[in-house]
Amino acid sequence: MELLGVYECKMDAKGRVSVPSSLKKQLISIGTAGFVLKRSVFSKCLELHTQKEWIDLTNSIKKLNRFVQKNNEFIRIFHAGIKQVEMDSAGRILISKDLIGFANLKNTIVFSATPFGLEIWNQSDYEKAVSVENTDFAKLTEEVMGEPNSNVIS
Repeated sequence: MELLGVYECKMDAKGRVSVPSSLKKQLISIGTAGFVLKRSVFSKCLELHTQKEWIDLTNSIKKLNRFVQKNNEFIRIFHAGIKQVEMDSAGRILISKDLIGFANLKNTIVFSATPFGLEIWNQSDYEKAVSVENTDFAKLTEEVMGEPNSNVIS
């Protein structure tokens, strides 16, 4: 099952985030073994993965030769700051201070579902990341999703 939706949430001073009920229902159905929370590679946000997603991801990383220096550096940096998290009985998750600092999380944060897990953003950074003001989204969509039309008549 894939997660669906974008949710604004409040984070308290201790880093606890109350998960909205519709997202909580989705997470409970897929995350019975807990979750893995990590830094994103390309953006200043966090990624929340199910245990199954995490195992699949680390199985591909295990194929790297750790005696190649660049592979070893990648593995070390990729795993930096990883935390095991669970929802508590009140439906909250706890985000550690180091991850809060990495993603510049403030009082209001955004959970954004992707096909690969859940991204956790500072609200203003999320708004900038999804703004199409400076992006030709139609062109980007064509470049990423379009296939060459082999039936073109010249």
